[in-house]
Amino acid sequence: MRTVLRGILRSDTYEVIGEARNGAVALDMIDRLRPEVVFLDVMMPEMDGLEALQAIKLAQPETIVIMVTGKPSVDNVQESIQHGAAGFIVKPFNAGKVLATLAQALASARRTVTS
Repeated sequence: MRTVLRGILRSDTYEVIGEARNGAVALDMIDRLRPEVVFLDVMMPEMDGLEALQAIKLAQPETIVIMVTGKPSVDNVQESIQHGAAGFIVKPFNAGKVLATLAQALASARRTVTS
């Protein structure tokens, strides 16, 4: 799924600066690379996406985090939003949904900055 997501983003001129196989590696990369946007799977080994989301928002609250899951639940969506996720994408996803969610999250973040 990371390969598909990378392809969707690059085809729309977004720059992909890193990928991580688990939440712990993701936190390290985010700390070093300081991306504007992070796509984070809810289910990951070592540290799940909800734990990683909380750590990201604590360390870098300006980072836009979009959660990804293959098994959506009301609890996961609510917890993600409560902890600062800017969007939620359900697998299998398509380019239109990914790009629309990303555009909405970026627009919302920019409105917040200028307010």
